[in-house]
Amino acid sequence: MIEHVCVIPAVPARVFELELDVDVHAGSLAASSETATTSTGRRTLGLGDEVTFRARHFGLPWRMTTRITACEPPHRFVDEQTRGPFRSLRHEHLFEDLGNGTTRMTDRMTVTAPLGPLGAIVTRLLLNPYLSHLLKQRAAHIEQQAESQP
Repeated sequence: MIEHVCVIPAVPARVFELELDVDVHAGSLAASSETATTSTGRRTLGLGDEVTFRARHFGLPWRMTTRITACEPPHRFVDEQTRGPFRSLRHEHLFEDLGNGTTRMTDRMTVTAPLGPLGAIVTRLLLNPYLSHLLKQRAAHIEQQAESQP
């Protein structure tokens, strides 16, 4: 499991809203040419919504569809891969009010690669560090967005 924790100078409702905005998500990963298409056409996700991400990672085109499987505003939501490159991927987003207009945002991601034991090695040595980096990059973007658009 990958876990990333950061403190963002915004109230939980604002951080929660930014995390569910697919345009903010795509913007956070602009270096990988990320795009996002939602099942509803809305740009903000809700319970049961699906979003398909397309990007380039490791120099290869990637496509993954996830569904919001739990949504408890403004404290928690979960997205899980329904189609894509992994055997499974589950990403839990947690938002804790620290008072004084700040939020502790915690990302917990569990990913399982295909190919059994070989996939487990690839996950440990390559995917987990890479995904951890993407979570940090995304959190920094969320913080920037929260500060620039109160």
